[in-house]
Amino acid sequence: MKYIYQARSKEGKVETGTVDASSKEAAALILQKYDIFVTSLKKDSSSIFANKNIKFFERITKKELAIFSRQLALMMGSRVPVTQSLKSLSAQAKKEIFREKILKISQLVEEGNSLSDAFSKFPDIFSDFYISLIKTGEASGKISESLYYLSDHLEREDDITSQIKGAMIYPAFVIVVLIAVVLMVMFFVMPRLIGLLKETTNEPPFFTTLMIGFYTFLSNYGWIIALGFLALIVFIIYYFTTKEGKKRLDRISLRIPFISDFFKKIYLVNFSENLSTLIGAGLSINNALKIVKNTVGSFVYKDIISDIEERVSEGERISSVLVRYPKYVPPFVVQMIQVGEDTGSLDKNLMEVVNFYQKEINRSIATFTAMLEPILIIFLGGVVAILAISVLEPLYGTLGSI
Repeated sequence: MKYIYQARSKEGKVETGTVDASSKEAAALILQKYDIFVTSLKKDSSSIFANKNIKFFERITKKELAIFSRQLALMMGSRVPVTQSLKSLSAQAKKEIFREKILKISQLVEEGNSLSDAFSKFPDIFSDFYISLIKTGEASGKISESLYYLSDHLEREDDITSQIKGAMIYPAFVIVVLIAVVLMVMFFVMPRLIGLLKETTNEPPFFTTLMIGFYTFLSNYGWIIALGFLALIVFIIYYFTTKEGKKRLDRISLRIPFISDFFKKIYLVNFSENLSTLIGAGLSINNALKIVKNTVGSFVYKDIISDIEERVSEGERISSVLVRYPKYVPPFVVQMIQVGEDTGSLDKNLMEVVNFYQKEINRSIATFTAMLEPILIIFLGGVVAILAISVLEPLYGTLGSI
């Protein structure tokens, strides 16, 4: 936020200008460093208006946050002051909203806040997990190492998301093409075909009769179907954005064959990697579990972690709690954690779980993509063949009767 100030120097000269600060009090503290007496300090209305033009819909992606973390780690490892590093990264940020927030973080640090406290002011960008690692790095004096790990962690998560999105591009394209072909036949070809069939006495073939019936149905009730479908989509989107809807969707996704195994692996990787990192950084198991619980994107696994947290605080071990959830935690994971608890190498064993399931996830995505492509080609070919038969067969019959 910009503030307009009016002040007097030691010589009594009146000075005016603007200063960037997170609050009015912070702006006054910054100005005091220049040995001037502030007589007036107020918000710059033009900056408030400019903030309204910020594109709030530009979400900060994991990839952008990973790049920011790696660059900040490199600069801090090179002994560049934190505020100078942040200002430099602010100038390099492509998105205005990210640029503004990095600059505010720099101002907060300049005002005396720790880096972790400054990050915590922006929970929409920096998660509890991110902030906890920064705090641990500050306490141990290894903040650049913490930032390097966060960068690697965010890049791994972004890789999985990118792979899933990439796997869905082809089926989405095929579905769009299929809908376009069907609509083109229904609204451009079928009316002319029906007109041609009325001029002949030939009985339409079976598939043609079906297509004519479908076209007649769409002509009479298509608008009702479109409105109903739109209302259903709106209801589904609204319902699954509610807490109850998210829980139901989570439970459903963990029950669907094949898909459930894929999601379980992702959640277990998330849980194991985050817990391993926090324990390795020196946090107690209870504190680590509290943070990890908020990083897992599944209500089912959040409840499991809550149960672990409660029972561990009573003296039980993590493996003895996980063994009660065989539907969601495979024996392999339980055994690895049990061995880690017995040998005192829990963080290393958890990372072994991560490495194993990371490969499994990559293989699952590759297998899914390889299987989906021929299935969609066969399906699309079948639909196009039915449409072609429905249109061409009566045309050949009409030409043969001439």
